[in-house]
Amino acid sequence: MHRYAIALGSNLGDRLAYLRQGLALLLQRTDAFELCSSQVYDTDPVGGPEGQNTYLNAAVTFKSRLEPPVLLEHLLAIERQAGRKRHRPNEPRTLDLDLLLCDALRLQTPALTLPHPRMHLRAFVLVPLAEIAPDWVVPGLEQSVGALQARLGTAGVRPTGLRL
Repeated sequence: MHRYAIALGSNLGDRLAYLRQGLALLLQRTDAFELCSSQVYDTDPVGGPEGQNTYLNAAVTFKSRLEPPVLLEHLLAIERQAGRKRHRPNEPRTLDLDLLLCDALRLQTPALTLPHPRMHLRAFVLVPLAEIAPDWVVPGLEQSVGALQARLGTAGVRPTGLRL
């Protein structure tokens, strides 16, 4: 049994519908349980081409019996089902599902790095995650999500009041 944290994002098309579709498919394909989801945030794009739309971002935590590499494959398949195309980094996308944390695991493989290597640098990840898992200590950084978010701040991240 593993506890996971996932970040969800979308900045193309019906952004909220893509986030909700991603969550529904995640629940369906991973047998996730004890799910907790943040509210949805409107966030400024980080990197990528100029002029792209703002993102809707959220975070979820849940438990699953799947191992991290298997969960990652499910996340990538869900992105593809939502029409995600990968041509270059930080490009606009219909759906982005990032595996952030798994328990207190540190993992480095060609396909997967845990914890997510840039999560502590991204307010659009930390603000929603701190809402639902502020005490989760990030392995390798040995600081809680809440402490990392407080240090980074909330610039470019605006609550929408919407839920998944």
